[in-house]
Amino acid sequence: MRIGFVGTGTMGTPIAGCLIGAGHSLTVYDRREEATETLRGQGASLAVSAFAAARDSEVVFTSLPGPVEFEAAMLEAQTGVLAGLRAGTAHIDLTTNAPKTIARLGEVCRSRGVELIDAPVSGRPPAMTVMVGASDEAFAKYRPLFEAIAANVFHVGPSGAGATAKLVTQYLGYTNFIASIEGMLVAAKAGIDLDTLARIVPVSAGQSRTFDNIARGVLSGTFAAGGTLDIVAKDVDLACQLARDVGAPATLGALASDLYKRAQAAGWGQEGFPVVARVLEAMAGIELRSGTGGNE
Repeated sequence: MRIGFVGTGTMGTPIAGCLIGAGHSLTVYDRREEATETLRGQGASLAVSAFAAARDSEVVFTSLPGPVEFEAAMLEAQTGVLAGLRAGTAHIDLTTNAPKTIARLGEVCRSRGVELIDAPVSGRPPAMTVMVGASDEAFAKYRPLFEAIAANVFHVGPSGAGATAKLVTQYLGYTNFIASIEGMLVAAKAGIDLDTLARIVPVSAGQSRTFDNIARGVLSGTFAAGGTLDIVAKDVDLACQLARDVGAPATLGALASDLYKRAQAAGWGQEGFPVVARVLEAMAGIELRSGTGGNE
């Protein structure tokens, strides 16, 4: 299949590489041409714009930071994806996006005879999860593409459902991360050895994959686990907005969002998201580091 791929950053490059590995012909575009070098080395062609990537493609993927970047890449009159797509083709968005954005731009796509499929992803290839919002027909048609990039493929519902599912998983994971940091601070202040506690939690009632990021990124002091703080803060904020849109409570999420934003205000946006622990550490007057046993 002839595929256009827009956004070849940290996530886009390995995903596009999987599509090449599955035998598809790719034309790639990124605002930073150097970001396409790896894929060009794998046989992809370079486009000069998102429009050019879409022009001769049967389907276009976008993998972008958020709703603002997605809308710009899609709707720019002269250089956008939609201007290049023909009727009967599809636009598959891998971005962690806002369901309201997907709904609004989905209408624009349908007016042009283009199917907009939201398919946000979690994890990294090959052990990646994709959550697809699409009609039954569209999901069946493009399922082989999803199976080429992800080990776990879920058809969540119609267009917009994929974005909703992704925001809910982000809400759960990153709100739980804040709760885990607070629990560790309680332990540290009470004199419990943190290395011992880090071994207890994964095999106890408090077990959580989220807790792994504390052991890797906080106790080590590197804060390197997972995505950047800017990305996580954006995702949690979108999840809280979704809760407001549907009239659901998001009390804990609002508190978590505030803490992530405080960490951004401190200038840590491009560090790993576990750096938010520093905000809570300052409140408690203690650092969570390997070897700490509650010594202030």
